Amino acid sequence: MKINFARLIAAVLICEAAGVLGSVFTETGAGSWYSQLIKPEFNPPNWVFAPVWTLLYLLMAASIYILWEKKGSAGANHAIASFSLQLFLNFLWSFLFFGLQSPLLGLVCIAFLWAAIIATIYYSWRVSRPAALLLIPYILWVSFAAVLNYSLFALNP
Repeated sequence: MKINFARLIAAVLICEAAGVLGSVFTETGAGSWYSQLIKPEFNPPNWVFAPVWTLLYLLMAASIYILWEKKGSAGANHAIASFSLQLFLNFLWSFLFFGLQSPLLGLVCIAFLWAAIIATIYYSWRVSRPAALLLIPYILWVSFAAVLNYSLFALNP
């Protein structure tokens, strides 16, 4: 398999940029809005989020790289479009939850994000099983994040 390094680097930069842009709104340190929220017992420590998301964005980058390499094959455009949508919703969640300080809007967004990731996995599976499998840790983490988001919404009326 020949690797298109320019495309691979672009995939990594695009996915990691979504995370960096989302982090502009994410403040979790002492005195922040988030630090004042009542949190469920299963809330991970703040330091866990950055390495987990960095790894997930790298896995997403590998997935979209594979899909770009399959562009022109049946279903690739659907997979790429759904990937693009989920990446936008991923960024939007950070803005709604942290930027607007709204667990409710975050919860609504994460429901759409979850559905978009499932669609991306479905369409990717039809194009490249490795591209789809690379997104499994992502959907698992977003499922956990959705439960956490709901808990934060319920505990902080």
